[in-house]
Amino acid sequence: MTTAAIPGILCAIYNYRPVSPELATSGQPRESELAAIAAASYEVVVNLALHDDPRYSLADEAGTVRSLGMDYIHIPVQFASPTAADLATFFQAMDRCEGSKTWIHCAANMRVSAFLGLYRALRQGWDVERAFELMNDLWKPDEIWSAFIAAQLRR
Repeated sequence: MTTAAIPGILCAIYNYRPVSPELATSGQPRESELAAIAAASYEVVVNLALHDDPRYSLADEAGTVRSLGMDYIHIPVQFASPTAADLATFFQAMDRCEGSKTWIHCAANMRVSAFLGLYRALRQGWDVERAFELMNDLWKPDEIWSAFIAAQLRR
């Protein structure tokens, strides 16, 4: 893979969003896309999706990521029932990844964009509207996620 090809491959990852020079988010990358993520100097991959559905996961994502020289953090968040404990674990991961070039994904970048919005609002002090711009660009949360987000913002 040539260095010139890397940006094009990254842009092709499902629901890819470059957040900053040190952070990107997406839906589930393929193995070849994980190689492009590594080639683009990402150091950490954080996965908020489950490993139990082959339509939305890789056979051995942790092994693939580690074989490419990146750290792997898996926080399995049930889409139908996100919890405050899941969010706290995500906050801890984000704090640990500070200063590292980090790629965060789930199946479709929905869990990620909601959790990142909460991190920005609650941990980084961003205005709520600005904190959730990424999420609002990708999807409109259903009742479960709307209630979860509202409850976390009230804490």
